[in-house]
Amino acid sequence: MSGTTRTFAAPGVLLVDSITQLEPGDAGVVAVSGSHGGVSSAQYALAVPLRLAVFNDAGIGKDEAGVAALVLLQAAGRAAVTVAHSSARIGDAQDHWDHGVISRVNAAAAAMGFAAGQDLRAAILRFLPS
Repeated sequence: MSGTTRTFAAPGVLLVDSITQLEPGDAGVVAVSGSHGGVSSAQYALAVPLRLAVFNDAGIGKDEAGVAALVLLQAAGRAAVTVAHSSARIGDAQDHWDHGVISRVNAAAAAMGFAAGQDLRAAILRFLPS
């Protein structure tokens, strides 16, 4: 794990090991990050209008702190999902893409067809226009 991955896995699907690697030009992409889904991660995701933000649930945590970004992004009308910490390494976007299993979704993501239990990559590829 390098901690510096910033690459496209498919057209419109950006892999970033940290959500802090987002740039203004990333607007409109699906951002698969290796970051936890906490409050601080939400702030970075809110700074760029993404089609979908992906985080690690970090084991959910006390008071669901590991998935707090889902609520904050939903409040802004933005779609977001988390993958299970047991399915992908935190901080490794490529592992999220290769092995991630969706654990939680917000209402905006659910409206797009995302659901807990789905393979992350397959769900995203179904969502993208062919």
